[in-house]
Amino acid sequence: MKNILLCLTILFLSISLSAQEKQKDSITGTIEKLDEVLVKSVRVEADSPITHSNLSKEELATRNLGQDIPILLNYLPGVTTTTDGGSGVGYTYIRVRGSDASRVNVTLNGIPFNDAESQGTFWVNLPDFASSIENLQLQRGVGTSTNGSGAFGASLNLLTDAVSEEASGEISNSFGSYGTRRHNLKFSTGLLNDHIEIAGRLSAIASDGYIDRASSDLKSYFLQGSYVDDNTLIKAVTFGGHEITYQSWFGIDQETLESDRTFNPAGLYTDENGNTRFYDNEVDNYKQDHYQLHWNQKYNNNWSTNIGLNYTYGRGFFEQYKEDEDFADYDFTPIVLGGETINTTDLIRRRWLDNDFYVINATANYKNNNLDVDFGAFYSLYDGDHFGEVIWAQNAGGSEIRDNYYFGNGKKNEFTIFGKTTYRVNDKWSAFLDLQGRFVGYKTSGLTSDRVLLEVDENYDFFNPKLGATYQINSSNQLYASYARANREPRRSDFENGINTPEKLNDIELGWRFNKKRTIVNANLYYMWYRDQLVLTGALDDVGAPIRATSGQSYRLGVEIDADITITDKFIVKPNIAISANKNKDFFATVDGVLTNLGSTNISYSPNIVAGNILVYQPQKNLQLSFLSKFVGEQHLSNLDNDDLKLDSFFVNDLNIVYEIKDIPVFKSIVFTGLINNIFDIDYESNGYSFSLGDVADNQSPTGLRTEYFTGFYPQAGINFLIGATLKF
Repeated sequence: MKNILLCLTILFLSISLSAQEKQKDSITGTIEKLDEVLVKSVRVEADSPITHSNLSKEELATRNLGQDIPILLNYLPGVTTTTDGGSGVGYTYIRVRGSDASRVNVTLNGIPFNDAESQGTFWVNLPDFASSIENLQLQRGVGTSTNGSGAFGASLNLLTDAVSEEASGEISNSFGSYGTRRHNLKFSTGLLNDHIEIAGRLSAIASDGYIDRASSDLKSYFLQGSYVDDNTLIKAVTFGGHEITYQSWFGIDQETLESDRTFNPAGLYTDENGNTRFYDNEVDNYKQDHYQLHWNQKYNNNWSTNIGLNYTYGRGFFEQYKEDEDFADYDFTPIVLGGETINTTDLIRRRWLDNDFYVINATANYKNNNLDVDFGAFYSLYDGDHFGEVIWAQNAGGSEIRDNYYFGNGKKNEFTIFGKTTYRVNDKWSAFLDLQGRFVGYKTSGLTSDRVLLEVDENYDFFNPKLGATYQINSSNQLYASYARANREPRRSDFENGINTPEKLNDIELGWRFNKKRTIVNANLYYMWYRDQLVLTGALDDVGAPIRATSGQSYRLGVEIDADITITDKFIVKPNIAISANKNKDFFATVDGVLTNLGSTNISYSPNIVAGNILVYQPQKNLQLSFLSKFVGEQHLSNLDNDDLKLDSFFVNDLNIVYEIKDIPVFKSIVFTGLINNIFDIDYESNGYSFSLGDVADNQSPTGLRTEYFTGFYPQAGINFLIGATLKF
């Protein structure tokens, strides 16, 4: 396989070199089009039969005051978001159509961002990354073929900053509730000698968090060097971040929710005098660095290619104070003091991740008046170590400094080939075909954090076809239909729970687009049916990660509508709504001591209604006021249809103000931004969990037993604000 990749690379490079020599003087191009080539293979056009939404740099900037990318995407159709710390800084998560972040494929310039083993996306590792995004596209459903783990709810692809022809600089500072502050410095040299640009960003974000001690200390950087001419764009990009966040992933129970919404049990312990205390360094500490090299080449009006290389290095740990831990769990030797055998101890432990991720991505595009063809290959290799160390123990027998009490390794490789074609049959009809072969190997060795031997050696071969058609009724109305199939391998924690069966998804999308003068409307109907879908059980493991179980057959059926209506030159309304039914079929679970077929049940964390609206009022060119509203229906915290295990629906509103002063000395402009979140101070919880506490005797139950459950909740902040100013040079 490595030989195949080497041959592909050599082939693309040789074509690029020869074409550059032959046609450099005769073909023109633009910087913008060359930049877009970075993500062309994972994106779709406006008239594609794929359901999608786009956001530009300008749209992101209006609310970009330090909150993470999921929070900035909160008002897209079918999207729900949550944050551990309650204020949008630190660990934040996104769900689309009820599918959690591990099932949303994310790429940065076409390179996978999802962690290869957990399949999750941890935006906290790239704080303030929104400040370096040119634009993004969110495809709902399976979407088009992409790189990395399969999209089972959506795919999100981001394009980083485009090459700037003019030199520029920005200094941004923002401050807000809970000690939140962001400091940001950006620059671009513009094109030097009409060919070379160097641009970069440094950011620092800090917050005390809404939840007790849910603090964040986040730093990040972005640096790119670009070479561009009429037909060539070469970009070397490096970016990364370092996050230190106090843990807040435990949530709180119902009783605490009512008495002390901001309570955080993380780090709690009892000292030798019986006093309750909190360990001051119960933190997550992680660094991640990305290095990308992209070469885009346009040969003539028909042909272009792109080659991308990536290396990602991640390393870090989370630290915990643990009481009365058994020696055996840490490979300690019992000790005897004063004739008494001691085999438990208080200790502080660190659980480490240390991983490397390599990618090569090569694509080509052929385009004429009627035909647009993309094809290419992708290969990635992940090598990750998992290990733990005890950095302090009240009593430790036979241990040495930096001993690993567990060590395990995971290796994952993926090879993907694909071909995509859009054929315009005539002025009315266009057809779309997308074929992808994805070949995944995953192998583990060593112990898990629970000191259990995990030996996995699995290979998966997936064929993912997609096809569709678009019909242009007239200049204002368009219809589309598509079918897509996706397959997805289990993640590391699934293997730990004995699951090795891949998931299968079939997705049908029917849509209508209307675009006339001041009104844009998009409406679509979808039906996604799954085989062996891994649904969230509602429970968490000992590191706060959701536990999944295979549900057999299940489906998601829904309708999504969004619009952009310009009522007057000063007033715009942007509503959206998603109504869905999300069901497991013939769901089996042990309830009241008996394995029971519960029949059709609601899939966990899948609200039947998600609605949003943005009212934009622009009384003058340099002033914009936006009123943003979000409603999320009730969500089940399990797949049992137990009404006691639910998140209540919530309706929150934000106010956003942007004011720009232009034509002033020294600066090109100064932009003032204000954001008041949850303006009506609503108490709500956007996430939670539940698990069984076991069975107790109950004479009222037909089985004589009653299963008791625990529920946990993640409260979100009440009314809070962020204000900032950006000085543009």
